[in-house]
Amino acid sequence: MEEFSGAEHAGGAGGAGAAPPTKEQLLTGQLTAAGAPGGQALGPGALASRQSSVTPGLRYRNLGKSGLRVSNVGLGTWVTFAGGVSEEQAEEVVRLAYDSGINVFDLSEAHSGPRAELELGRILQRRAWKRASYIVTTKVYWNTKSDERGLSRKHLIESVKASLARLQLGYIDVVIVHKADPMCPMEEVVRAMNHVICMGWAMYWGTARWSPVEVMEAYTNCRQFNCVTPICEQAEYHMFCREKTELYMPELYNKIGVGLMAWSPLTMGLVSGRLEDGMPLFSRSSFKNKYSSFSWTEDETANKEDKLRDIAQLAEKLGCSVAQLAIAWGLKNESVQCLLLGAATVDQLYESIQSLQLVPKLNSSTMSELERILDNKPTRPPMVSTLALR
Repeated sequence: MEEFSGAEHAGGAGGAGAAPPTKEQLLTGQLTAAGAPGGQALGPGALASRQSSVTPGLRYRNLGKSGLRVSNVGLGTWVTFAGGVSEEQAEEVVRLAYDSGINVFDLSEAHSGPRAELELGRILQRRAWKRASYIVTTKVYWNTKSDERGLSRKHLIESVKASLARLQLGYIDVVIVHKADPMCPMEEVVRAMNHVICMGWAMYWGTARWSPVEVMEAYTNCRQFNCVTPICEQAEYHMFCREKTELYMPELYNKIGVGLMAWSPLTMGLVSGRLEDGMPLFSRSSFKNKYSSFSWTEDETANKEDKLRDIAQLAEKLGCSVAQLAIAWGLKNESVQCLLLGAATVDQLYESIQSLQLVPKLNSSTMSELERILDNKPTRPPMVSTLALR
């Protein structure tokens, strides 16, 4: 079930055809009330209601088959709290997201370390927004090079309690388990997450970069041991990474109620989104040095530059940037309940938010043209009967 933002319900003389707010209006809080006598201005306090959002195209949807309502775009703070971005600049980005109606703030220790939780916690304390008006998702991250290895009950509980302390919150809305641990029994993982929720430290839990088989295994263990099931998988999804999201995530949603939060290197602002002076859309060196774990590798990038230039030409015809087209394309997939956007500056986030108005322009002919350019629509392999092999 979708819920529209307030601007799209506005009717009457003041509501129809109302222009979307400018970046300056959102930052200063001086918005004009639709239909108010004399164009009465709305102060910052009026923006506290998430259902009075004035952002065209913003929707609120249930995350998975839970009752948690999330905006169809969220702020992925991976680059917002990265090095080189001041705390004041990061606060302006978070504020613009909140005032635009975005209620999801996603944190990733893998990309920004504990700094993200510390700074977001301080921002939330200063802004004093109503706790029910925003959703914080943070990850339990581990890798083979760290001292805190694996998804043991010890590591999971210690990580959640440390995140709560850094965020200065009473609870985390969704704890995301980043990568499955083949060395830890799945029963231990789901029992630990169930304990975290029962203690009130988190409301829900989900996964990130898990295979469909691993997600199904977690669900099966949850049912077997009467534990709370995961509500979402956070997956990479873009024009050149489609198989998991388009083939398997709808099945997981229909069968076990696992929803989808999606991100891509382009929508997250991890790489440049421009084709200028003959430069490729994605810097191969940046992927080799920083993002080699992502599905889009250096060799694949070289093979796709022609397609990227065709996509850039189509974006120009539509009057948008390649990044805006990528965001709108991702939102056309009904399986994506929340698409994460990244921004290091207010200008970047404002430009990304405008992509919501592009979604209706992606009609069947435009989507067909994109499919022709991409030529990579995923299909399931044909079923092979074991009887035929005899």
